[in-house]
Amino acid sequence: MKTLAWLFAFGLGASTGTVINFDTAPLGKVPPGWTVAMTNRGGPPKWEIRKDQSAPTQPYVLAQVSDDPTGNRSPLAILDRISLRDGDVSVRIKPVAGHDGQGGGLVWRYRDENNYYMARANALEKSVAVYRVENGRRSQVLAMARHNIPINAWSILKVSARGNRFQVYVDHRRILQGQDNTFSGPGGVGLLTVGDSVTYFDDFRVYPK
Repeated sequence: MKTLAWLFAFGLGASTGTVINFDTAPLGKVPPGWTVAMTNRGGPPKWEIRKDQSAPTQPYVLAQVSDDPTGNRSPLAILDRISLRDGDVSVRIKPVAGHDGQGGGLVWRYRDENNYYMARANALEKSVAVYRVENGRRSQVLAMARHNIPINAWSILKVSARGNRFQVYVDHRRILQGQDNTFSGPGGVGLLTVGDSVTYFDDFRVYPK
């Protein structure tokens, strides 16, 4: 019964998809049902629930607030119990701070902290890019587009994956697409930041296809 209550509290009861808005999670802690990990060395990630008056769904957001400047460091928050091959994954993202990077993004077909796909939106670089992380190493960019990502404001980032193809949308507009055959099976989904980015997330959605 406790598990069932948690599922509905976090919007996981719908058979057509998963919607998580973090609004019943405990302040200052990692929300239940999420696992924190990190790719590459550096200071530990710090994911926690925070209150944000600008949150698209009030009152809480999930924030990654560690600002360690290690370059290729990628703090991860992975949703437990979800395995997805084909589908749509989206989140509202708000870059807050960072000297080397200001942003974050989505993870899909996650096997472990060293093997997954990532779509990263960076307000500092004004770009959105897709990478493959394999054996802990980030590939050369699989696809990239110049796109303005506002700082201290919310944008919607979405990945649509079908077979070896992916498409990425910002605020419901498709801005890039590509393909890669490395991770062909199902895997986890979640969130990430890069480097010293401090970023807030809200309204995380997963829809299998």
